[in-house]
Amino acid sequence: MKHSILIVDDEPNVRLNYRVTLETEGFEVREASSGSAALRELADKDFDLAILDMRMPEMDGLELLESMRERNIQTPVVIITAYGDIPHAVRAMKLGAIDFLEKPLTPEVLRSTVGEILGRHAKPAPHLVSEVTFDAHVQAAKRFLNLRQFGKAREHIVKALEIRTDSEEIFNLGGVLFEMLEDYDQAKRYYGQAIRLNKNYEPAQQNMRRIYELFQFGSSKEPFNLGEI
Repeated sequence: MKHSILIVDDEPNVRLNYRVTLETEGFEVREASSGSAALRELADKDFDLAILDMRMPEMDGLELLESMRERNIQTPVVIITAYGDIPHAVRAMKLGAIDFLEKPLTPEVLRSTVGEILGRHAKPAPHLVSEVTFDAHVQAAKRFLNLRQFGKAREHIVKALEIRTDSEEIFNLGGVLFEMLEDYDQAKRYYGQAIRLNKNYEPAQQNMRRIYELFQFGSSKEPFNLGEI
């Protein structure tokens, strides 16, 4: 069964480039030239991923993402921007944006990002559901964080910690959870524990930098980092 992807961009040439890149990989692709057109497409079909341009007339990518969540459309989202500074990164991640990619976007980066995200959100085969391992809880926690289903994300983080307490990755995810819930003190504790376990663990270092910049400067260019998939 083909994965379906919605491309939302007001530039026809950009949409065409993305479409060619993804269709040659076997994906089913639809296009929308505006936020309102995208909402109609999303109401008509369940997509596996939506790729939104940040800067569009009428409704920008962040406004479109907000409208999607208000309508309970939980499609995973990647935001494409031509701007290096993302002043609303934390807000966008809380709404479920999985990643930010900068223009000009190469076919290689687009293919690898789409493949990684779809892999993260893939549902396990029924015969594997009962084989719940530490890695399965980690993957599930990442998926539910991306979908803003914080209660389910917390359950998997707790279960992972019951299996292992020496993983910097799961403490980093706990920090992301608390930060998304705006409990910054707990977030810093979890990021700090991840760094104590592995001082070279870049996802936790990046997340800690973001909190520092947010409180020191009021904004940060750093998005949430969930770690390797």
